[in-house]
Amino acid sequence: MTHDSSSPRTLVISPNWIGDAVMAQPLLQLLRAAHPERPIDVLAPPAVSPVWRQMAEVDEVLETPFRHGALQLKERWKYARMLRRRGYADAYVLPNTIKYALIPWLAGIRRRVGYKGESRHGLINVMHFDEAPPRPMTAFYAALAAPPVTVQGAAMRAALPRPRMAASAAQIAAVCVRTGIDEARPLVAFAPGAEFGGAKRWPARHFAGLAQAILARDPATQIALLGSPKDKEACAEVAQDLPAQAVFNLAGATSLAEAIALIARAAAVVSNDSGLLHIASALNRPVVALYGPTDPDHAPPFSDLAASISLRLDCGPCKQRECPLGHQDCMVKMTPDLVWHRLQPMLSAP
Repeated sequence: MTHDSSSPRTLVISPNWIGDAVMAQPLLQLLRAAHPERPIDVLAPPAVSPVWRQMAEVDEVLETPFRHGALQLKERWKYARMLRRRGYADAYVLPNTIKYALIPWLAGIRRRVGYKGESRHGLINVMHFDEAPPRPMTAFYAALAAPPVTVQGAAMRAALPRPRMAASAAQIAAVCVRTGIDEARPLVAFAPGAEFGGAKRWPARHFAGLAQAILARDPATQIALLGSPKDKEACAEVAQDLPAQAVFNLAGATSLAEAIALIARAAAVVSNDSGLLHIASALNRPVVALYGPTDPDHAPPFSDLAASISLRLDCGPCKQRECPLGHQDCMVKMTPDLVWHRLQPMLSAP
């Protein structure tokens, strides 16, 4: 959609995590529905910005120039002066920190919406308060589109739009050519990594066992192992005993935008609770989501075909980066057979 360059704009300040950015997307659908004439810009860290570029509601993505964790008050003031010239009517501050709430305040944006976070009174002047127990993340962010402390919270959550992203045929074709993936053969994507910590990772040997079941069913299937450079080792472990012509270890070998395009092309995606899981869900791919130390009800997949697997052990969800009991039973005891049982019908679906 093209907008009048003189019309007031909306600024959305992105969360710092890929999965959270995806789960904030329904907020943009609600903002666009309320003000279809108003362009929406997103201010995002460079590592997260490719996610926003695949969302139809976003007019422009601005990349934050700030170092992670640093206040950099002088730099924020200079950046705010640039934002002031763009003419924002309102700003939605999704991170809960003071330093991100400073930017729209310094930019003179009159309506500044967000959660209380780090006691941000004054910086945020349309203040929301989180509920207990915590809401699912999509509802948490989408609530910012309505007035604070609304009694229609439950009704609004029931009618929430799902996160929505898209990749073009040209993007998909380009990454298939570059990585050697055959567009004529089926593709299944695995995401064996998890930025949060080792406790979230399904064992590499289990991913390998699942790959063997997939290839036994259809040897023409290709399996793409996706992730950041940090996931290279885990993906190499998955691939080591599998046929090289069937398995593509692409961890650290694609940009995030290319990984999004490959997921859009996949017949199904199997993922730990990670940013790539939420991307697959927003692209409406069939997805099997593997939950160990995290709560499957907090950030579930929303695809038409989706399965969340959690053993729901007595010790979980512990929400720890590493297993405090040292056994990681929540992931180790989730067998490849159990996951294959949920994945196989998805691969058979038309």
